[in-house]
Amino acid sequence: MKFMLRPHLLLVLALPLVLAACGNKEPEQRAAFSQFLQTRIIDKPGVRVPKLTPEEAKSFGDYATQYAIITDFNTGMDNSVKPLNGLIQKGAVRSLNDVIAHRDDFKQIQTGLNDMGTQLTTEQAKADAAHAQLKQPDDLKVVYDKAYEKTVSLPANTFKEILPQINSTFDSSLKIADYVTAHKDKIEINGAIVKVSDPKVQTELNTLLQDLTVQAKNVQQAQTRLQTVMLGR
Repeated sequence: MKFMLRPHLLLVLALPLVLAACGNKEPEQRAAFSQFLQTRIIDKPGVRVPKLTPEEAKSFGDYATQYAIITDFNTGMDNSVKPLNGLIQKGAVRSLNDVIAHRDDFKQIQTGLNDMGTQLTTEQAKADAAHAQLKQPDDLKVVYDKAYEKTVSLPANTFKEILPQINSTFDSSLKIADYVTAHKDKIEINGAIVKVSDPKVQTELNTLLQDLTVQAKNVQQAQTRLQTVMLGR
């Protein structure tokens, strides 16, 4: 007796093979995502957050949305701190006359710095909340956390550390401007030359100027530290 396998039975038998071939792609996607984080972010100097190509996003599957936490934060951070260089340049002083002339600017600059810090704190809190909710395999979590620290936590915390230092410089400048105004009958400013008729006022003014010099050096060091974090040099 001949045994004939009917066509619909062939289809049923072939189906498990098709399903096996189209199985879970998560291990491949996880491996691709981990390699991307390691080689394109962790191993590179500074803060680098590459934009995904359509091919990369497809190869990561659902993990592309986890990368979006990092990219969204960096976009928000860039927008928040974009005015920083302009504010610092606006508040740059080279003489006591500059301090007096830019007194009103200092307050506006401090408002801008405070707003910057608030926006940055909000962006970091949003990213941290999304990060905390992630459910990741242990091997990916180790790599992702390193990338997150480098591209989110470290730059955000560095900015939040240096902004108060920059603000302190303008506090010192404001104190000098107010002091000179209050003692203008004893302080004569002629270009770069400053004459003080009262020894006590001269001592107090020198102390304020020395404090401003110290604050300015702190800002320079802070800018160098920020450059090291962001550029890796």
